[in-house]
Amino acid sequence: MSLVPNPMTGIKISVERLQVGNYVSLPLGWREHPFLFSSFKLKSEEEIELIRRLGLKLVTIIPDKSDTPPKPLGQTQPQADEVEGEGLLARQEEMQQEKLRRIEQLQRYRRDLQQCEKQFRQSLAQVRNLMGKIQSRPLNAISEAQELINAMTEQLLSVDEMVLHLVSDSDDGNSLQFHSLNVSVLSMLLARECKLPAEAIRQVGMGALFHDIGKLRIPSQILRKTEPLTKPEQNLMAQHPRYGLELLGLVSDFPEAAKQIVQNHHEYLDGTGPQGLKGDQLDPLTQIVSLINEYDNLCHLEAKVPYAALGSLYKQRKSQFNADHLGMLIRLMGVYPPGSVVQLSNGQVGLVMSVNASRLLYPAVLVYDPRIPRQEAAIIDLDAAGLTIAKVIQPKRLPPAVFEYLNPRTRISYYFEHGKP
Repeated sequence: MSLVPNPMTGIKISVERLQVGNYVSLPLGWREHPFLFSSFKLKSEEEIELIRRLGLKLVTIIPDKSDTPPKPLGQTQPQADEVEGEGLLARQEEMQQEKLRRIEQLQRYRRDLQQCEKQFRQSLAQVRNLMGKIQSRPLNAISEAQELINAMTEQLLSVDEMVLHLVSDSDDGNSLQFHSLNVSVLSMLLARECKLPAEAIRQVGMGALFHDIGKLRIPSQILRKTEPLTKPEQNLMAQHPRYGLELLGLVSDFPEAAKQIVQNHHEYLDGTGPQGLKGDQLDPLTQIVSLINEYDNLCHLEAKVPYAALGSLYKQRKSQFNADHLGMLIRLMGVYPPGSVVQLSNGQVGLVMSVNASRLLYPAVLVYDPRIPRQEAAIIDLDAAGLTIAKVIQPKRLPPAVFEYLNPRTRISYYFEHGKP
């Protein structure tokens, strides 16, 4: 059975046969009716009368999602009297105004998201540029990195309420740059969540940005290899923290705390890392980046969905990471992190786009609706819509049309909103 109710399937019936509890799908575009969705469960006789006043003769109901069957043939709906009609007109106007408000809210949200993606692309371009210079002009590269991290720190500390957005896939194909920026952004967000001072956030950012810089000395055919590495290749790859320190050693004023992050980002609190460091031997800043690096690797190298990546860290690898940091990461990302494909309480399917730290159970979700063009897809605030998330869905289980519409990211990357609209 399909995970997504198809509004073109079900039973076509006369509007006169509708009754409360039927799950109805209207044969109209989203802007052609006053309801928030084109498919929904009828909750009142008023809604049925509003459907009748749209001039529709036939609608589709979906029995599997309905609480009651339609009325038997020949049993007609009583006509609303004049007083009810006036009330309905007022209610219809109220619904239209609410819908217009939601459309304006959606337009503002899209502008915020576009600004967020613009900031992400600009930061990615800066990372690409400085990594191109790190071996030939290290002083310039480190100076540019400090400017980037200082600006991000200032932006982070200037917002009262943290909103984390999912941003589009990068098309440059360089996973090192993409990964480095992503780990840097999330590590700085977690450092802020831990209420660390600005200087510590900057050090976390610098260490995270350069944590994998030693991979520039690893042959590209090894970095791009998709099958398991041979033992010699594993040994060479394990040297990338040392290579990174050597590169950064060319700059005398690179922060010492950031160097520790580069050196020890594959160490775990239980001592199972390559050097066997454990507990207090790992400083708190390194512990933050180690956790974020592992989360990002689970999402990308192991292709886990964000929800499963967080669950894996919490359920199976809790002893390797700082418990407070792990709890704060879950609070920061939300129970359903941006990038998760979810089924809502009304049966619709969507992609989590943003999470607000103050309302973790009610993220903003882009909803699949084949009547709405993909570029105009509704992004709804679950709290305002009175909906909840019923479950998480593996993207590969989506029907092809839904997968194409939602466009689940192959590389999950995040950026933060810089200020309130």
